[in-house]
Amino acid sequence: MGRSERIRVPSPAARTTAESRRSGMAAFLARRDGRRAYGTLVGVPKLEPYDEFGLFHENAAEYGLPYDGPPDVRRVEVEVSPGRMVSSLVWGSGPPELVLVHGGAQNAHTWDTVAMALGRPLLAVDLPGHGHSDGGPEGSISVGSNGRDLATAIAELAPEARGVVGMSLGGMSSIALTAEAPELVRALVLVDITPGVNAEKAAPVTNFVNGPASFDSFDELLARTIEHNPGRSESSLRRGILHNAVQREDGSWVWRYARFRTDPADPASGPPDFGDWWKAISGITVPILLVRGLAWSVVDDDDVAELLRRQPTATVIGVEGAGHSIQGDRPLELAGILADFLFPHG
Repeated sequence: MGRSERIRVPSPAARTTAESRRSGMAAFLARRDGRRAYGTLVGVPKLEPYDEFGLFHENAAEYGLPYDGPPDVRRVEVEVSPGRMVSSLVWGSGPPELVLVHGGAQNAHTWDTVAMALGRPLLAVDLPGHGHSDGGPEGSISVGSNGRDLATAIAELAPEARGVVGMSLGGMSSIALTAEAPELVRALVLVDITPGVNAEKAAPVTNFVNGPASFDSFDELLARTIEHNPGRSESSLRRGILHNAVQREDGSWVWRYARFRTDPADPASGPPDFGDWWKAISGITVPILLVRGLAWSVVDDDDVAELLRRQPTATVIGVEGAGHSIQGDRPLELAGILADFLFPHG
């Protein structure tokens, strides 16, 4: 099916903000087109074409998925506090059957291939301070405030989902969600994360995230991304950048999540201390699955042992050839694991 119209649940203030953003871009394009009309583009940067819903055919082609046209996907925004929005992608026309929550410095499109492989109605959320969402009240990596915002968004958009799948920061935020609103979480999947993560374990991730604040060109941004993700195809990394970065009027690029940095020396310089959230793990009463990357992981054997000590019935699955971002490294394998765990009867 073709792309659906964008649906929003905004406040008047949010509408004003969105209209301002659109009018700003419209003004820039008008200036550019006016200069073209006079035969000059002096000082006007080259714009990289981007259609948020126009790249799904690439995902399908790269992973051999059937493709007979764009999937039914639309963007929806929910007001989680006055004037502050959390944005999500709603896949399919039926009530969402599961919720996907990305990791730090990512966005909802990190799940595109997994969503296409699953072929089920679902909700993929942009965490506060990421993707198209507004910033969080306590910053972008506050697990507690993220959990509260997730509760508001999921209650509005996916209250009957069979499970919540959270990767990295999204997994920690989903643990907080389960503590905040247990009625919304019927099963919990943690993708390469436990409360045992620390700065040393997360160093390969934070070394990339804490890179330059901006990039002069798309090629410069792509080169750095390839350097830190040598196992991924260039086409997949290019898609990821287009979904996760913004080109500014001067032609430079900035990561979407970097827009909310307040101190260049501080944001995401290392993960917060998640250790206190082990107590929340102990209190969870729904089925838990931990999916762990076996090529490299922020989860070590001690973390697995602690999870199983607190939740003896939890399931742990390792994925060969996958690093921390299993949804990007082995999306089809992850889709199969999720289908078996959350939908064992089809």
